[in-house]
Amino acid sequence: MAKSKKSKKQSRETISDNISSIRDVIKDAANVPTGVGHAVQEEMSDFMRRATNPLRTEFRPKDLLQVIIGASILAVPVGFTEETWRLGGELPMQNILILSSISIIFIGTFVYYNYYRKNFSKHWGEYAKRVLSTYLFSLGVVAGFLTLIGVAQWDIDLMLSLKRVILVSFPASMSAVVADTIK
Repeated sequence: MAKSKKSKKQSRETISDNISSIRDVIKDAANVPTGVGHAVQEEMSDFMRRATNPLRTEFRPKDLLQVIIGASILAVPVGFTEETWRLGGELPMQNILILSSISIIFIGTFVYYNYYRKNFSKHWGEYAKRVLSTYLFSLGVVAGFLTLIGVAQWDIDLMLSLKRVILVSFPASMSAVVADTIK
């Protein structure tokens, strides 16, 4: 019996100490300047937003760098093949434009399912920016590379150069969009 009374007394003291400690924390919190309180609230809100919504809906400079590197991954080996150069000259422009459309559809589908599936309506502008940026920067990487190796001679044959760039951009844009998903 003596142990039980002693245990109850210690339990009451512990509870009383805890209540006192909580009261002190509340008093301290009440004395924090409002600017500090707002800064803490903003920091916590930002942390909670990142923790509960890990999807990256914004297209940032880091994403752009990943797109450029990703486009280069397949632009280089495909751009060096003579078969691709000849195919660019042999395919009619209609087929090249269909390949371009398929590229944009693939990029759009991949981006939608990896970034915007759950919140598309709120971020459709960012979605369009990511899809178009991925494709246009892939085109730019390929155009630069093919110009550098002398396959895209814009001043001699503009249409052939454009067809070759679009043709090589098909696989390059796929690797660019996949590289963009790397966190």
